Amino acid sequence: MFRRREAVPFTFVAEADRFSSNVTPPRPERPSLSQLVSRTLIGLTIVCGLVGSLLLGLPSLETGQAQGRAQQSQASDAR
Repeated sequence: MFRRREAVPFTFVAEADRFSSNVTPPRPERPSLSQLVSRTLIGLTIVCGLVGSLLLGLPSLETGQAQGRAQQSQASDAR
């Protein structure tokens, strides 16, 4: 049927995309020494945890053949 026209033109929406402010945003604050130290310690803790879990998990990833050979060699040395 008949479409109702809007009374307000929406040109401000198109202008909002082109709008640029002359106000510069403030610079971000520099982290303090204690914040840098705490971030470094947290990072080192995470890395050490990953390396430690890898080192502790490596023996469980080995196949049983290497353990069987070690037991056989000990048994042959005992004779």
